[in-house]
Amino acid sequence: MKGTVHVDDQLLRDVFADPTAMASVYADDPERFRALIESDADASDVIALQHRREVAATMRQWLEDDDAFAQASAAAGGPEKAWQTLLEANPWVLGVGLGGQLMTSWEEGNLEQTVVGRSIKGVGKRVDALLRTAGIIRSLAFAEIKHHQTPLLGGEYRSGCWSPSKEVAGAVVQVQQTAHLATRELGDYIQDQADSGEFLGTGTFLLQPRSYLIVGSLDELTGNSGGPIPDKVRSFELFRRNLNEPEVITFDEVVARAEWHIEAASDVSATYGERPSETDDSLASGEDPGPAGVDEPPF
Repeated sequence: MKGTVHVDDQLLRDVFADPTAMASVYADDPERFRALIESDADASDVIALQHRREVAATMRQWLEDDDAFAQASAAAGGPEKAWQTLLEANPWVLGVGLGGQLMTSWEEGNLEQTVVGRSIKGVGKRVDALLRTAGIIRSLAFAEIKHHQTPLLGGEYRSGCWSPSKEVAGAVVQVQQTAHLATRELGDYIQDQADSGEFLGTGTFLLQPRSYLIVGSLDELTGNSGGPIPDKVRSFELFRRNLNEPEVITFDEVVARAEWHIEAASDVSATYGERPSETDDSLASGEDPGPAGVDEPPF
């Protein structure tokens, strides 16, 4: 039968006789293993999920290993560029890790876009990540991406009151200005156009667009033993929760959300023997609605 893969008795005997010899058996005849994988309808799910685990492991390593992050920063051309490059290559991280809606990049494979000046189609002010929600009606969203070593807090302004760092305050104003100027210049609606210039029947709204600042790590708010310092936690949480825009999210929260998504997808796949509510196309593009029937993480 076409598409059938023949596994001979010797291969099975080799595997069952010594399961630890799988690697050597694969090395002896990798084509047979590849054929088995290609004929398995669920193999693409396993490969995609494993890739996401590797990405999440890399992000976690960057948070916890300064030397590893320094090497990645040097290779990418800077700490912010390292994170931006990783997020561009894995749009599902921001897609499922920011708002309650699914976010996709404005242009596939390129988060950074010009939004002020000659707008998205020309020179002008740039935003680290230009996103739009997925669905029948799409809306624009902006994100500024710093790095996890950016300080969240400055000095102790008064006893128990810690001010936001200069970097955080500046980034907040930056993304506020970007969203404001883009809305003023682009209007309420951007109609999609084909490469030929033809107007399409779809577009994106800019009605009080959501904005995000991804910066720092909550580790900064803990003491030497890892416990939270109440004054610092209170100062930071009250600051960001009372901001109208942008929503401030730390890198450790983004990573934790990505890890939760992967584990939830693994649990659903193991329970039902099939992928959660996503398609091959969504895996390739990063348009990931997340596993159906699973509660959102508590942050």
